[in-house]
Amino acid sequence: MTRSHRNHTQPSRRTIIGGGAVAALAVATGTATAGAATAAQGATWPTEFPLPDGFLPEGIAIGRKPYAYMGSRANGAVYRTDLRTGRGEVFYEGAAGTVAVGLKLDDDGLLYVAGNTGVARVIDTRSGKLVATYQLTEAAGHFINDVALLGDRAWFTDSRDNALYGVPRGRKGEVRTLRLGGDWVQTPDVINANGIVDTPDGRGLIVVSSSPGKLYRVHLKTGHATEITLIGAANVVNGDGLLRIGRTLYVVQNRLNLISVFGLDTRAGTATLRRTITDPRFDVPTTAARWGDRLYLVNARFTSPQEPGTTFNAVAVRL
Repeated sequence: MTRSHRNHTQPSRRTIIGGGAVAALAVATGTATAGAATAAQGATWPTEFPLPDGFLPEGIAIGRKPYAYMGSRANGAVYRTDLRTGRGEVFYEGAAGTVAVGLKLDDDGLLYVAGNTGVARVIDTRSGKLVATYQLTEAAGHFINDVALLGDRAWFTDSRDNALYGVPRGRKGEVRTLRLGGDWVQTPDVINANGIVDTPDGRGLIVVSSSPGKLYRVHLKTGHATEITLIGAANVVNGDGLLRIGRTLYVVQNRLNLISVFGLDTRAGTATLRRTITDPRFDVPTTAARWGDRLYLVNARFTSPQEPGTTFNAVAVRL
């Protein structure tokens, strides 16, 4: 296993639960902050904005500031949009033969990018420069799909293998491979592990397997996966991006044009369906990020021609 890296400032190890979380906490506790004020003003911000034709978006990340970063399956580029105006630009150019799917933005400004073909990349959002590349696996046929930040590592899913890969956050170190066992079922020739988030107690990870649509709680030390019991839903088939806010879990079910909203128990042993979110503007949404009281999603349009002239956009819905 090989990897390349450069030194960065050690980031905060606080668990990240989604863009705009600081603002939401301030509102809940009555603490006045600029972030909370901005979130309140966001009611007048656009709820739909365009992406470049042929961009082939899939991942989206939002950090402490009102900017959405979206990755391209066409060439690994990253597009940044100002949520206040809906205007954006290509922030990282990418390169031929590369892919950017799942994204997460750390507190230190580093953007962790799942690169599909066995690769993870790290981009500095302050400079727009690629600062690290990790070869997670040397074998062919892997699909590095999504990423979550927990503790001192960024954890990446592999939709074609029963493994998670832990990349050091903002520092030197080796990639850790965590083999999934226990209840985990790996099915050939379909998308297995996809979206990933941390558990409410910050001690483990929740992973969705898109086919046949199950949620698992993963032990960080052993890789033991325990299937989460779903209450009120038979499955989460086509489960793609995950977002957790407290004990509420949002599961984006891409081709169903649906977000299923679950309440987790304290140990993430059960997930109870509370409601669903849909919108006529959904066109195969894949992943979601939060700012204030909104979820922002990219429309991957998997059922439409994936061509240079195909139009794409992102949309916002209320939490």
